[in-house]
Amino acid sequence: QVQLVESGGGLVQPGGSLRLSCAASGSIFSFNTMGWYRQRPGKERELVAVFTSGSGTNYADSVKGRFTISRDNAKNTVKMQMNSLKPEDTAVYYCSANKLGRQYWGQGTQVTVSS
Repeated sequence: QVQLVESGGGLVQPGGSLRLSCAASGSIFSFNTMGWYRQRPGKERELVAVFTSGSGTNYADSVKGRFTISRDNAKNTVKMQMNSLKPEDTAVYYCSANKLGRQYWGQGTQVTVSS
């Protein structure tokens, strides 16, 4: 069973920064993909940034140039640095990983961008 635990959410002013962290219960090498999704109020869950198979990355157009995903293989963690945050980035952010065709999700962490 894969467990993913997020941390790092909170309240930040527009233009500010936050860093999210996701700790996995096992080696992240075993995952086909791993990264971050979000669900904004009244919206469907959407991809934000993920490591694809082969360690490539895929970012949503809305966050390119502002968010950066990184990984620490030794600590089995994936992080996402979020800069120049906007009110429309307000959402519950979920860590997710795919292993052997099954998608796993963390419990989510709230990010609120507001003055």
